[in-house]
Amino acid sequence: MSYTRNLGWIGLVVAACGLLTTMFAGQTGIFVSNPVTLGGLAVLIALLTLAWYWLSLCAQAEEITHYLEKGEPDRIKAARGTLPRLLAAPIAEFFHTYHKRIETLKNLLSDLQIQMQLSDRQRKDVQAIIFSIHDAVIVIDGFGKLLTANPPAAELFGFDIKNSSRKSIMELISNPEFLQLLDQSRESKAQHIKRQIDIASVEGTSTFDCITSCIFDDAQNLCGVVAVLHDITREKQAARLKNEFVNHVSHELKTPLASITAYAEMLVDGEAEDEKTRKEFLAVIQEQAQRLNRLIENLLNISRIESGLIKVNKESVSLTILIHQAVLMLKSYAAEKNIELVEKTSIVCDQIYADRDMITQVLFNLISNAIKYTPVGGSVKLGTEVKEAEGTVTVTVTDTGVGIPQNEISRVFDKFYRVGEEKKTAEGTGLGLNLVKQIVEKVHNGRVFVTSKPDAGSTFGFELPLMSAQTVAV
Repeated sequence: MSYTRNLGWIGLVVAACGLLTTMFAGQTGIFVSNPVTLGGLAVLIALLTLAWYWLSLCAQAEEITHYLEKGEPDRIKAARGTLPRLLAAPIAEFFHTYHKRIETLKNLLSDLQIQMQLSDRQRKDVQAIIFSIHDAVIVIDGFGKLLTANPPAAELFGFDIKNSSRKSIMELISNPEFLQLLDQSRESKAQHIKRQIDIASVEGTSTFDCITSCIFDDAQNLCGVVAVLHDITREKQAARLKNEFVNHVSHELKTPLASITAYAEMLVDGEAEDEKTRKEFLAVIQEQAQRLNRLIENLLNISRIESGLIKVNKESVSLTILIHQAVLMLKSYAAEKNIELVEKTSIVCDQIYADRDMITQVLFNLISNAIKYTPVGGSVKLGTEVKEAEGTVTVTVTDTGVGIPQNEISRVFDKFYRVGEEKKTAEGTGLGLNLVKQIVEKVHNGRVFVTSKPDAGSTFGFELPLMSAQTVAV
């Protein structure tokens, strides 16, 4: 605008100079006699007028520009001159239209920003939910590229979450069974597919319940697939152990029940013709009934200890006294097999804080087992060792029996487990030693142990805290 205005001023100055020159020439009498000079004078006057009008238009245009820059198009009507009056209405209308469009765009931009913030918040919330799930979660798009995964999934399949986004799932995971399940879900577009798959790791092979679900948009187009993997290895092991437990219990219950049933039927059928035979049959029935009762009691006691529902009455007791009482109870049983019972108890104070009946049960089980699996003429030695510095007392039961192979020692305290050689030597349920372990370790915070050599005998024992040590601990 300033450049145009300067041109106007230059034109005005030139026209003025020309007019002055012509007037000077007229004073000298030149223009009177020269028609060309008169025409030039008219042209100069016209140029002067045009230049002046041009400067006026420039001033009006500058004023209009000033109001537009200030955002006040309505004040253009109040400006002086013809140009503002002609342009005020169109400019104001254009300005208002343009302003409305700008406001509309601003509103759209604001809405878009809010939507982006909401989307970002929702994405973070979804990611936080996925990351809080303990099961492995993997989300892929419709082309098989990773969208997101949580740390358990990255740990399970061995990839880095930060550097794996938008990578093909086939580059990150090598398990063919899982990849096949994802492909099947994408191709079939099924809502849910559930399958058990095995995944190998450094710690071993684990079994997972894998559920895949397809993700669809509003137009029902496939957007991706979500896979959730739940580790059911422990559940399967628990189910297997439960089945084994039921099978063992059923087998152990059937054996005495079968004997009781058979001898009872023989009594009913009159096969015991004399009093001696009837007494023999009744003795067998009584023996098997007692065996059945012991089995049920052991099962109940183990179940109560494992569930924490057993009633424990702890008091100060002497192990020496408990051992002597247990030996007296089993002395006749040992005499039947001509087995010598030897007590080597400590003369040092061996008081413990324990349930008298439970510890008696432990001693009874260990001593009776030693007698049961020791050949005729053998010996069973019982000993105690008090370690005051460590605050413990150890009880050992050593026999001269058949012994235990090294590969079976670690399992002798398991439920229903019986060493192969022992099955041939004597009957048993495989619950006695497990009950010993439960009572010593879970109820009394002690430990059980065993050492053995085949054909050289075994030593079973347990260690418990002394009364003084427990009092200090409390």
